[in-house]
Amino acid sequence: MFRIISFLAASAAALICTGVQAAPPAIAADAPDSYTVVKGDTLWGISARFLQEPWRWPEVWRMSKNQARDPHLIYPGQVIVLDRRGPYLQIGKVVSGGTAKGSGIEPMGDARLQPKIYQTPVDEAVSTIPLKSIAPFLIRPLVVETSSIDGAATIVATETNRVYLAQGDTVFARDVRADVDKWAIFRPGKLLADPVGGKRFGYEVQYLGSARVTERTDPVTLEIVEAVEEIGTGDLMLPTEDDLVFSYAPHAPGEIVDAKLISIYRGVAETGKLNVVALSAGKLGGLEPGHVLALFRDRGTAVYKGESAGVAKAHALPEKRYGSVLVFRVFDNVSYALIMNTDGQAAIGDAARNP
Repeated sequence: MFRIISFLAASAAALICTGVQAAPPAIAADAPDSYTVVKGDTLWGISARFLQEPWRWPEVWRMSKNQARDPHLIYPGQVIVLDRRGPYLQIGKVVSGGTAKGSGIEPMGDARLQPKIYQTPVDEAVSTIPLKSIAPFLIRPLVVETSSIDGAATIVATETNRVYLAQGDTVFARDVRADVDKWAIFRPGKLLADPVGGKRFGYEVQYLGSARVTERTDPVTLEIVEAVEEIGTGDLMLPTEDDLVFSYAPHAPGEIVDAKLISIYRGVAETGKLNVVALSAGKLGGLEPGHVLALFRDRGTAVYKGESAGVAKAHALPEKRYGSVLVFRVFDNVSYALIMNTDGQAAIGDAARNP
């Protein structure tokens, strides 16, 4: 199956849209002069070989706004060459007999990357991040506000009167909109709230499966298309969103963001690299897909009693910046992000702010 997928839809210019000119990206201590791309690589992972801050790779590719939308920047088998003067990254070409330095690689001159459209199998594309880590979150409802739950469609009966249903079974539902044929089935889950202030953001839902309308009867008749959990009467339905593709290059937010980790997928208290977390900021807080945020851990307070003074004094310890996340899906007041790197475990209540 072939699909045209755009993995790079954000402009490198967004990295400096705040008006603050950042220092050039720093080269990693053990950065190689070149690297050959292999299947399974990601742009973030490749950039981590060359840069201390991998998310800044759009800058070192010297990409213009249009070039940042190039559907596929690189492919397996291509050679990436580091120009340390910038630093810059560019696609090199193999030369027979090697170069003066014996690397066998030389840059492709000053040729800039030009926008192109490639049609290629999905599994051959070099993506921004590991898409398998976020794929389920791109097609399922994740957060539902109370008003949406109150207006959701409801499964009221089944054809066989079985308690739980599976793929291919028939269900009947009320409050099904006349202009929608595909529906996501869910149950309201835990309440998402600020761990400090208690502000409520909505409910994180349990995705059960999907259904499509087969007859516009009363109640409406639907067929179960997918069942990942047991489905039964009383379960709710919302219109299914079109399949999403993560299509943004990483970039810093254009305004100040001060969010908290409010949930970790699978309900655990701590998590690590390449796991999904929910943040207490969304569209209304200035976040969009592709934004990179730094993670900060509260070290707490230490009490010190001097030997001579004999009086104990509390000292608030400075926060520790310990990792980064890449935002990939955004709702009004909540967003979901993938932990890209971390020194230790990320925990609910940790801060997520501008890098």
